[in-house]
Amino acid sequence: MWYLIVTGRSVLWMASSLLATLLVLAALVSPVWLVSDQKSANFGNETVVYTPSVGVYTKCSKPINVEWASCTVIGVGGLATDSYVYPAVWKAATVFIVIGLIIMSITVMTSVLSCCIQSIFKKSIFTLSGAAQAVAGICFILGVMLHPMGWGVGRVQDLCGRQASPFYPGDCSLGMGLGLAVGGTLLAFVSACLSLPAENSTSSDKVQDQIYEGQTLICLA
Repeated sequence: MWYLIVTGRSVLWMASSLLATLLVLAALVSPVWLVSDQKSANFGNETVVYTPSVGVYTKCSKPINVEWASCTVIGVGGLATDSYVYPAVWKAATVFIVIGLIIMSITVMTSVLSCCIQSIFKKSIFTLSGAAQAVAGICFILGVMLHPMGWGVGRVQDLCGRQASPFYPGDCSLGMGLGLAVGGTLLAFVSACLSLPAENSTSSDKVQDQIYEGQTLICLA
């Protein structure tokens, strides 16, 4: 017989897993990990104000004209993109972040499945998912740490000044993208820790009592 078991702690685990995934995904596509001073460009009689910035996979630079947006992907050719355009250390950061996102996406699905299925191959779905989330968190850490290691490359020095170097942004300031990545990384580890309380709540005596009473839909705070 199938049971649908939903508890407050299991819902909290699902929500934190989903939020961690979305935060890091937003960080990956964000072009504002490093932000330069505001600049302006003249196109005929019109002046366009823009803020150059760069992320781990996207960038914002001088617009082509008044109508065209200035934010684009760095690695148009993927990992085969020239290393001056898309530094090798950022390629590695992107790979680690993407791996972490894939793992976290899978655990989001397993956290939803945990309402119906408590084990996979005789192993707790909560324990397996929590361990996977810890691995994803490590991948995120590597991705976040690799980005500032590339702050000494020519691309960043053109944006932030010649004094820019690994872990020193020069004239640039840290942007929201980096903050999202750090927040998502921390939340991935929080999710890994929440998997154990979620497991305990779905196998508590209160749940077992309702199962013995013949209930198939069990909701507990």
